[in-house]
Amino acid sequence: MKTKLLTSDELAEAAKLLSGSSLVGIPTETVYGLGANGLNPVAVGAIFEAKGRPQDNPLILHIPEVSWLARYCQEIPETAYRLAERFWPGPLTMILKCKERTPEELEELRSGPVCSYSHFGPRVIPDEVTAGLDTVGMRCPAHPLCRAVIQAAGVPIAAPSGNTSGKPSPTTAAHMLADMDGKIPAILDGGPCAVGVESTIVDLTCTPPRLLRPGGVTLEQLREVLGEVEVDPAVTRQMEAGEKPRAPGMKYRHYAPKAPVIVVKGDPAQAAAYIRSHVSHTRWDGVICFEEFVPLFAEEERPVLSLGPAADTAEQARRVFDALRTMDGTDVKRIWAQCPDDSGIGFAVSNRLDKAAGFQIVEV
Repeated sequence: MKTKLLTSDELAEAAKLLSGSSLVGIPTETVYGLGANGLNPVAVGAIFEAKGRPQDNPLILHIPEVSWLARYCQEIPETAYRLAERFWPGPLTMILKCKERTPEELEELRSGPVCSYSHFGPRVIPDEVTAGLDTVGMRCPAHPLCRAVIQAAGVPIAAPSGNTSGKPSPTTAAHMLADMDGKIPAILDGGPCAVGVESTIVDLTCTPPRLLRPGGVTLEQLREVLGEVEVDPAVTRQMEAGEKPRAPGMKYRHYAPKAPVIVVKGDPAQAAAYIRSHVSHTRWDGVICFEEFVPLFAEEERPVLSLGPAADTAEQARRVFDALRTMDGTDVKRIWAQCPDDSGIGFAVSNRLDKAAGFQIVEV
């Protein structure tokens, strides 16, 4: 199979593929997603095969507008609509209760016409999407081309990041093609992603609401709307054996290049000095650092990549996955990475670097 790059003029072709059983790469404002018809268990199952993704890792359903929530969710709290009014379309995923079919609806469904991917489960959303949970992550993306293709397909789109499982997420169509060429029929090219890290995930089925993954909507912004918001322990540590993830990105090592990563946190100047004193004087150690400190490492032949200015966490979010992917194109044996603090979107950048490093972190 040769994977085709589709332009916005070929949206109808992408929508036709998505409405059936085919996988399509879709652009969002966060990262590129590996999309499939979220009501089709066969198509959703193909996502896990293409990515090499563990089956107990739930997926997010993408919808074009807030009115679709009631089709797939129940017991929707008022806070969900307040969050949607503030942040949708945008980089926010809400964990909500899946809608359940009544016995009468199930009987009518099972007695009706059957297609190759008919789903007769007790919940409207197949278990392949939810990993068997009674909850689902729902998101309305800000990328207009993404919402347009979902609307044209007429079904919610299940879409994890469009990379090989565990590797850095793709923020351009070229990134995704590097991982998925020959595995899927098409990628809809919507240009570079504006945010650069995956969506924030907040669980609204518990009290107080719980942050499961930091992203483009910050913890501070969530608290402006919701008041108290807890941070799930898995955001800042590795999940343990037997723990079941309630959202993507919680359980497994993610976002990782081939070489091991060491994250260095603390005052930017002190962190850069620490890396400078510990980095080997060979080309086998790569460095990802803030823009101001690139000259500190420039005199030696080694890959040195800028994460952006130390004070510009939004730029760091746009660059972090590209930097990790670029390191994969070198022969480094180890990567040292500076890291922002946990304020604002810096929390999301820090989380992605922590995951990439398997929580191998140095505090200075």
